[in-house]
Amino acid sequence: MGKPTGFLEYDRVNGKAAAPLERIKNFNEFHTPLTEAQQRKQGARCMECGVPFCQSGMMMNGMVSGCPLHNLVPEWNDLVYTGNWGQAYNRLKKTNSFPEFTSRVCPAPCEAACTCGLNGDPVSIKENEHAIIEKAYETGAAGPRPPKLRTDKKIAVIGSGPSGLAAADQLNKRGHNVTVFEREDRVGGLLMYGIPNMKLEKQIIDRKINVMKEEGVTFVTGANVGKNYKAAKLLKEFDSVVLACGASNPRDINVPGRDAEGIYFAVDFLKSTTKSLLNSNLEDGNYISAKDKHVIVIGGGDTGNDCVGTAIRHGCASVTQLEMMPKLPEKRTENNSWPEWPRILKTDYGQEEAIAVFGHDPRIYQTTVKEFVKDESGKLVKAILISLKAEKNPETGRMSMVPVEGSEKEVPADLVLIAAGFLGAQAYVADAFGVELNVRTNVATEAGKYATNVEKVFTAGDMHRGQSLVVWAIHEGRDVAKEVDKYLMGYTNLA
Repeated sequence: MGKPTGFLEYDRVNGKAAAPLERIKNFNEFHTPLTEAQQRKQGARCMECGVPFCQSGMMMNGMVSGCPLHNLVPEWNDLVYTGNWGQAYNRLKKTNSFPEFTSRVCPAPCEAACTCGLNGDPVSIKENEHAIIEKAYETGAAGPRPPKLRTDKKIAVIGSGPSGLAAADQLNKRGHNVTVFEREDRVGGLLMYGIPNMKLEKQIIDRKINVMKEEGVTFVTGANVGKNYKAAKLLKEFDSVVLACGASNPRDINVPGRDAEGIYFAVDFLKSTTKSLLNSNLEDGNYISAKDKHVIVIGGGDTGNDCVGTAIRHGCASVTQLEMMPKLPEKRTENNSWPEWPRILKTDYGQEEAIAVFGHDPRIYQTTVKEFVKDESGKLVKAILISLKAEKNPETGRMSMVPVEGSEKEVPADLVLIAAGFLGAQAYVADAFGVELNVRTNVATEAGKYATNVEKVFTAGDMHRGQSLVVWAIHEGRDVAKEVDKYLMGYTNLA
């Protein structure tokens, strides 16, 4: 512990974010990193406590506490403080395949479990991680390191999201010959088209993919396995196959008027914007535009917030975000004590921007859509909203949100974006390989395992565990790599 009194001497300081009215003028990342001297002070705040919950990755009351990757947080916090950036990178990379991604998009369960946060502000772990990986690229430490020896084993990874990339990265480091198949025109999966540029600029993905290519990983885009690419061909040509296709079935809302023109899934809205942005800086017009429209976003999570921020950048006339559940408290309640994940109100970047532009929080709680109203041509013109209340089901004893009769109200709506989550693996991929699905429509495996019912076929990520965090996807990708390696070689030395 380099600075025993650091947490007493230094306050938490975050990199400055551009003002909302300024940053909505473009789709760029908008945080300015701390200086090296400032960052080292933030590293000094780490207490190196005897029981570092920050790296535990435990499930507590259905929520993760600490990092699922078990990142060696106290170690590299101390190395940041002492300015030993090279060793900090080595310790960070020991557990995390892609700190350039997690330091941008992870909600930081490590910080929520930080001991400093019990009676003050937690250590800025996420910003320290960002500083380490960016310094590693600046100095060349994050450059390509191809394996010195190769095996004769060939592995196909289907899907290039965080779990597929993590599996490919680990298996390639072991010396296996890895080919990643991606159905889209660009590599990255959820990272590329599911997360907007404001949170993760796409050159950051390309930078890492180029390193992986130089290390020997092969990428094939436009390969939609199960449709234009035969699963049987892969099973014949490869020694093992890893299915990492994500949870790609968006949850729908089935109410009268759902067929109106102007209602889209959030993932299609975000994807169209990012693709047009990358292809033409939005000049080709090939995207779902929110300009001058009254937008309703159904869903209060991260994807819903991304839709709010994107719609504002388009120049929407208004934006409303519907949340079925009650508004969370601003501080922890007695039944949500540290180090559990804090169930508290969070105002994210999109909501901050809506407040700056329109003067009020876009979120309406305990509310959903009862009906969509369209004009004679079939275009959406308004929505009928209805309030919800919590009520116990007398048969099951479970609480659920039910409509409040007489609470309906009409609001203008030209564009509705459904951001209600995802429901598991897409059937055509599972059917192509003959793998079984469980009751949640995820690919079935034994508990804690990644092998499917089909010989030499494995699965990982959201396709396996259901919709989750990028950090969990990386965790699964690294774990499936160990299982595949052991299957092929009889043992594994992957960490």
